[in-house]
Amino acid sequence: MPYDDSVPPTRRARPLLLAAALAALCLTTITGCGGSPDTADGAGAKASTSASASASASAAPEASPTASLPQGPLTGRTVVIDPGHNPRNREHTEEINEQVDIGTGRKECDTTGTSTDDGYAEARFTLDVSHRLRELLQAQGARVLLTHDDDRPFGPCIDERARIGNEAKADAVVSVHADGSAVGNRGFHVILPAAVKGGGADTSKIVKSSADLGARIAGHFVRTTGSAPSNYIGGGTGLDTRDDLGGLNLSTVPKVFVECGNMRDPKDAALLTDARWRQKAAQGMADGIAAHLKG
Repeated sequence: MPYDDSVPPTRRARPLLLAAALAALCLTTITGCGGSPDTADGAGAKASTSASASASASAAPEASPTASLPQGPLTGRTVVIDPGHNPRNREHTEEINEQVDIGTGRKECDTTGTSTDDGYAEARFTLDVSHRLRELLQAQGARVLLTHDDDRPFGPCIDERARIGNEAKADAVVSVHADGSAVGNRGFHVILPAAVKGGGADTSKIVKSSADLGARIAGHFVRTTGSAPSNYIGGGTGLDTRDDLGGLNLSTVPKVFVECGNMRDPKDAALLTDARWRQKAAQGMADGIAAHLKG
């Protein structure tokens, strides 16, 4: 989803190896769903402003005890899913507008997210897809944590979202989003962390592994959903590198954002509001995550 359209995000050139990795995975390119750099770090709640928001990373909800998980190819691996935004962020604009440190500067704690013209909120979309993704990964034996599960009044903030993945020592973190770009802009894209170092941010150890995670998700997303890479971001690769997102800057474990589609485009909106397509989106992400973890 977008945050401030009036302030275009800085970007870095995508490495050629990403395009090559995606090309190897993307066997077909069909019509797509959209996404754009307007995606804000949809995160939110300040620990200092609410007792609910003070929940630590270790208290992040887990769907079921690890002992009850089935044995599978991802047994022993930890995945953190970060559902972008929060359905009740709109009721807490003062809190989510508070600035937090993202290592290279300061940014809003969170944003409200976007929605389709019919009012289907991005925050509802991200929770639905995150639940589907959790179930698919757990079926393969992974331990799965969510940064939130519609269980707090707002947020968590972007810095806390990063901290949850870090403290869980996650093998992979995926932040689920949908974009809010112009009509006609279609196709998904995956946002990768740039090489950033400053303040509390240092992505030097995760740039390469995050690039692999993102490329694998992008390739499997094409295969499973039939959606094409973005026609307005990433030069047809479905990959975009950014240095302005606190959720990526502050991560110390492999992490990417997935912009599943453009909620403001009618054709993409028809996909995003279709439960069957959302299941395919979750499957594409699960397959990409599994491929990355299996090496």
